[in-house]
Amino acid sequence: MNDELYLNERVQVIATFADGLDLCVPRRIRRSNGKEIAVTELGLRHPVMKGRRLIHVFEVTDGGSDYRLEFDAERLTWMLTREADHYE
Repeated sequence: MNDELYLNERVQVIATFADGLDLCVPRRIRRSNGKEIAVTELGLRHPVMKGRRLIHVFEVTDGGSDYRLEFDAERLTWMLTREADHYE
């Protein structure tokens, strides 16, 4: 990620759940300012522990920018923690 913005923004996420390797895939993000982001590709996905809470981290893109989403498995909340311009 280049030119990263570090955020701590609670967001609404539409995700699909299925069998196989992609158990949970974020599809659409709605930010607090009303802006909607359509996720076009899922990158890395991994769990981390923050204290005693399990957080699922998702690296996603809309083709123009890259985003890091964190899903708190205990509180059932989504946070947008990073945003960066996408350079190829």
